[in-house]
Amino acid sequence: MSTEESGGTGPRSGYRTDTVAADAQDAPEGTAVRLAGRVVLWRRMGGLVFGHVQDHSGRVQMSLSRDELGAELFKEWSRAVKVGDFVGIAGSLYTTRLGERTVAVSELTVLNRTVRALPDKWQGLSNVEARYRRRYLDLLVNAESRERFRTRAKIIQRIRRFLDDNDFLEVETPILQEAASGAAARPFVTRHNALGEDFYLRISPETLLKRVVVGSLDRVYELGRNFRNEGMDSAHLQEFTMLEWYAAYWDYRDNMTFIRELVLAVLDEVLGTRTVTYDGIKLDFGADWPELDYRTQITRRTGIDLTVVRDLPTLREHVAELGLAVEEAASYAGLVDLLYKKTVRPELIQPCFLVHHPAELAPLARRSDEDPTRLDMFQVVVNGWEIVKSYSELIDPREQRLRLEEQAELREAGDDETMMMEEDFIEAMEYGMPPMSGLGLGIDRFVALLTDAPTLREVVLFPTMRGIRKGQTSPDDDT
Repeated sequence: MSTEESGGTGPRSGYRTDTVAADAQDAPEGTAVRLAGRVVLWRRMGGLVFGHVQDHSGRVQMSLSRDELGAELFKEWSRAVKVGDFVGIAGSLYTTRLGERTVAVSELTVLNRTVRALPDKWQGLSNVEARYRRRYLDLLVNAESRERFRTRAKIIQRIRRFLDDNDFLEVETPILQEAASGAAARPFVTRHNALGEDFYLRISPETLLKRVVVGSLDRVYELGRNFRNEGMDSAHLQEFTMLEWYAAYWDYRDNMTFIRELVLAVLDEVLGTRTVTYDGIKLDFGADWPELDYRTQITRRTGIDLTVVRDLPTLREHVAELGLAVEEAASYAGLVDLLYKKTVRPELIQPCFLVHHPAELAPLARRSDEDPTRLDMFQVVVNGWEIVKSYSELIDPREQRLRLEEQAELREAGDDETMMMEEDFIEAMEYGMPPMSGLGLGIDRFVALLTDAPTLREVVLFPTMRGIRKGQTSPDDDT
């Protein structure tokens, strides 16, 4: 037996394997296997040592026997390994008296040693913040966490395949942008030293993707990060993953049909069911998604008729009369949105389409031919969360300029969540923009719903956390 095979003295450069742990569990008895992974259990029992080796597929038991290895080699190997070390093992499979498939080790190589002791599965990562801050340890000891991120990857893979199969082209647009546009949100600002200019981290790729459609790429999508410098809670992150697509010659009704088909395709393939349980509540995506009129829902829950109340001062008076604890808003659209989020959205649990929003709410959306005071727009709301927003796009450059000028006036008046003017976008529209509809799907919220995650931080590998001052082990450690 060589030095390398008996443990070695330092990290190895690699190890050739022919099996993973999950396959070893199912292979016929007596099969010779060669695998590698991290030791997550190591227990001595007289002339036997039992351990568990974990790799990306799962874990499998291994055993060392003094009778088979000899006293000297058994002693050396049993002392060479501790929990947390990476090892390569070779041997044959057998089943213990308790029915557990096990590798009888005939070759053992220590590939690398741990310097820090691994946390106890139940006690070592009980602090939620520690799990997010040290996600690598969370993944190591928490099988549920590993499975959740595998599911996230499968969801994204299925979404991409669905779009690709429907003739959509995946494209990429800049994260550093000259103007914050495409959504009502406060942006992050960063300095571009080489250009000597300030840029904004992308709050949405909308206006750039529309420019791509102007260039005759009729169906495009982007799946990437957006950044909004706003509050954080269980359903909001300042850095998040968004899917947006745009389809020429579609209207919002086409997208209503398409998004339901996409969601059901994901559920069927990834979960194998159209009903999911979130926080103890069954959400039935397979049932019909009812259409609920936005303004009607506001009226039902507040008594305020938005077809009549069309200005900010009057709306403020009505809200004050109701005694609703709604924050101050700088614009009519902002107060309507806050009113909706306070009174309507929390009551929408089963999947539904919320349609026909007031025209003031989306400066890039097309107004309805039937009623210009409303938009050809919908949202998909589940569990009180907005997971989808979509509308028929405004393609008239003159009207778009007026809408963005109104946004600029609101920004000058102090509303820092309004959109900025983009002359290049208007110019692109002036070259001719086909009728189209776009859609945005919040990936983090969608994954959280499908994996019963109580907060979006559970489905993001490395969520943004408060910084740690030098000498602290956590932000709350002031010792």
